[in-house]
Amino acid sequence: MLNRKILLVDDEKSILKSCCKNLEHAGYEVTTAECGEEAIAKLQENHFDLVITDLAMPGIDGLGVLKEVKKQDDRDIGTIILTGYGDMTTAIEALRLGADDYLLKPCDVDELMLRVERCLEKQDAFRKIKFYENLLPVCMYCKSIRDDTGTERGDGKWNSLEKYLNDKSGINLSHSICPECQIKESKDWKW
Repeated sequence: MLNRKILLVDDEKSILKSCCKNLEHAGYEVTTAECGEEAIAKLQENHFDLVITDLAMPGIDGLGVLKEVKKQDDRDIGTIILTGYGDMTTAIEALRLGADDYLLKPCDVDELMLRVERCLEKQDAFRKIKFYENLLPVCMYCKSIRDDTGTERGDGKWNSLEKYLNDKSGINLSHSICPECQIKESKDWKW
């Protein structure tokens, strides 16, 4: 929960205040917005782990906020739609646009907290998957790198570290052994 930032969007001040208080009491850092336009401005200025937005608001509604969240570079921002005017059509539309959850007002505080926790746990799992997908196989002997781009994982071409780093950037490294070094090492091994 530490350092988890939530953007809470609702045009009803009483709901905004009560939800904010409950989320802060649970240890979250909460920023509030009273309309979709304000929420979008805050999204563009700050990083948030989760956006909880009302659906029906004047101007830019919750679906508009949701669309803006999905445009952000950090596409793993969680989203929960919280509304008093829900119907099956809007719920389906919100989920199709990428909302992680959909709650009807008034919602129980414990239910809201459970949904927030689940959303953040799901986000953590996706971040771990992204991390492991970005690990790069590096031969522990010759330091060549296997580039699996465009191939099945494990079938890529081995390149020198320098060439690979010149071609790409921003990838985490892990150690492995290329086929040439494995053969060489087994030939050098004395039984």
